[in-house]
Formats: sequence, structure tokens, C-alpha cells
Amino acid sequence: MSKKMVVFVLAVAILACACLADAQQTKKVPSVGYLSGVSAPGPREEAFRQGLRDRGYVEGKNIVIEWRFAQGKEDRLPTLAAELVGLRVDIIVTDGTRLTRAAKNATRTIPIVMASDADPIGSGNIASLARPGGNITGLTNNNPDLSGKRLEVLKEAIPGISRVGIIWNPELPTSVTAFKEAEMAAQPLGLQLQSFEMRGPDDYEGAFQAAVKGRVRALTVLSDSLMFSNRTRILELAAKHKLPTMHTQSLWVEAGGFMSYGTYFPDLSRRAATYVDKILKGTKPADLPVEQPIKFELVINLKTAKQIGLTIPPNLLARADKVIK
Repeated sequence: MSKKMVVFVLAVAILACACLADAQQTKKVPSVGYLSGVSAPGPREEAFRQGLRDRGYVEGKNIVIEWRFAQGKEDRLPTLAAELVGLRVDIIVTDGTRLTRAAKNATRTIPIVMASDADPIGSGNIASLARPGGNITGLTNNNPDLSGKRLEVLKEAIPGISRVGIIWNPELPTSVTAFKEAEMAAQPLGLQLQSFEMRGPDDYEGAFQAAVKGRVRALTVLSDSLMFSNRTRILELAAKHKLPTMHTQSLWVEAGGFMSYGTYFPDLSRRAATYVDKILKGTKPADLPVEQPIKFELVINLKTAKQIGLTIPPNLLARADKVIK
């Protein structure tokens, strides 16, 4: 080989190495926007992180997560969703029906993964579970279908109960669906259901006063993101009026609520990471069916029960997944 040829080969080799190095340096790290209605990371967010780690993604190393927390203020959702779109994240993860709607209104191209949605079809976020269509897929927490079961458990916890109040937001389609489900379940259980609407914090005091006036023995709370962020205030009112409360998720019970029966939400958040992984690897959201919950939990706050003078039947306590003492 001539001297010129050797120099040429070496030059080509050096250039190839340089190009490879540049390619490695400029390889895009995937970014995920996470839109939450609460004020700070909690069990759901940590479960999502764990789900990503299980699939080889480590935040700050080979994936970027842009966290956005609405702090219970629904009017912030459009702005936060627009911020994530402006950052050109690869995927947006949403943790609730209203959050999914805000993300959907902000983009029809960036894939959206629902970490939970009580009624994604009824709310118009997707076309069907099997074929969601568009740019949205993920998980439903299937809460409306559990409304009747909650009344059943509440009746078992408080033998002889006949009047139950239901706190809900009629402006939220998922709450409307859950309310109708509860109405259908109440009569066969021998329960009289009374409706108390809560559209915002200004309604809280009035709703509880109406519940006391209506002589209800207990309340079931169809929570939305705004109620959840104001759960401390709602539970203070429940304690003040000595009204036991049934909830859709355990975080309410950990904050002082009486009991909860429903989807184990951290499991949904963990499973949402599977959707993120598949989409990052090229699968279209429309080709990924929406999945339903497979883990449910019954949580009882024994301390709260004692404070309001209730004794929980032993067989119900034995079935509880978690008892707070």
C-alpha cells in the first residue's frame, strides 16, 4: 500500500470515529411530561419512577421527566399542558380525567398516556378501550363501576344504616357516571341516597350543613382532583360533624377519612411506564388498548372510627388490606 493510500485510510478512519462520537453525543435523551393535579410528588409519582426503572430508564440519566403540578387548581391545567407541549416532550403522562382533557386540548400529535382516568370513554378522551384512537392510550381506574361496591361495604361497616349522602361534582362527566351507578346500587341495598354537590371550596361548608340537616349517617365522596387537593378541609368538616366518609382511594383514609375501597392507584402509575416504554420504542398510542385495574384495596382508619364512636365488625377488619390505628 502506498504512503498516500495509508494516509487516506487513516483520515477516513479518524473521520468515521469523529462522526460516531458526535452521533453518540447528540443522541436525544427521551423526555416525558408528567401532569398531576396535586401539589407535590407522592406514591403515584414514585410508582411511575419505579416502573420506568424496571424498564431500564433512570430519571436524570437516560430519560428526562418534566413534572408539572396543578396544586389543586383546575384553571392551571391548560397553562401547564401548554408548557409541556412547548418543551416538545416525547410523551405526556396524565393522572386524571381533567388532566387528560387539558393535554388533549393542548396537542393532537404528542402521545398522551393516561396513568388513570375514571371514565375515558364517557369523558370523550378516547373512542373505546380496545381501540382508543388518536394520540391517547393508557389506563382507566374504572371507578364508576365501584360505586355500588362502596355502598355495600359502607353498609357492612355501619349495620342498620339507611341514609347515605353522596358528595360529587356534577360538572365532571366521570362523577356523573359514578353518581348514576351509586343511585342504581342504593335501592337494592335498602339505602336512601341523598345528593350534595361540590363544585368548589365555597360549597364545602354548605354541603356538610345540608348533610346534617338531611340526617344522613355517612357520606361517600366521589373525589375529583380539586377535592383531593382540599381533602384536609373536607375531612375536618367530616370530623366536626362526626360523619364517617367512604372514599375512592386510600390517600384520603391516610389523611383521616373513615374508609376507602377502590383501585390501587400506584399500580396503575407503575403500569403507565410500560406504555411509555412501548411508545418510545415506536408503537403508536392508537395501537395500544386501554387497560383496566387489576389491584383493588380496602383501607380502614380505626382511629377515625373510634373518634366518631363506630365499632367495625371483626370480619370486615379481617378483610381490610390496610388498617390505620
